[in-house]
Amino acid sequence: MGTRADFYVGRGINAEWIGSIAMDGYPDGHVGNPKFGPIIDATDELAFRDRVARLIAGVSHGTPPSNGWPWPWDDSRTTDFAYAFEAGKVVATSFGRGWFDPHRIRTDDEVEQANKAGKVDFPNMVDRQNVTFGERSGMIVVVSHE
Repeated sequence: MGTRADFYVGRGINAEWIGSIAMDGYPDGHVGNPKFGPIIDATDELAFRDRVARLIAGVSHGTPPSNGWPWPWDDSRTTDFAYAFEAGKVVATSFGRGWFDPHRIRTDDEVEQANKAGKVDFPNMVDRQNVTFGERSGMIVVVSHE
């Protein structure tokens, strides 16, 4: 499924972007997959970086920073999920609305509260964009046969 995810060390406009994937970026998808080492279970920065790097290298739709920002949008506020490692744990946000623990399912009330809380900050990636509109950019094509 085309659920995109971005990965960071730290949070806010000075966070370090360490890569992205274009598919199965939800907490139970590639991000929680034991094949790559469950990213959401990392408890130290080195493990987080290693697991993200292995995931990105292990899928055809992964983008390391050396390939540039894959999306046609400016930051992770438009990405389905973003994950950040900070203070010994991984946190997540969906479409840049409120950080949460990716290990547990949020209730509808919690999602609503996060939406009301406003958007979180991310680094602006315009200067690093390298959109190919190929598999790693997660492009979705809709065709109408009217």
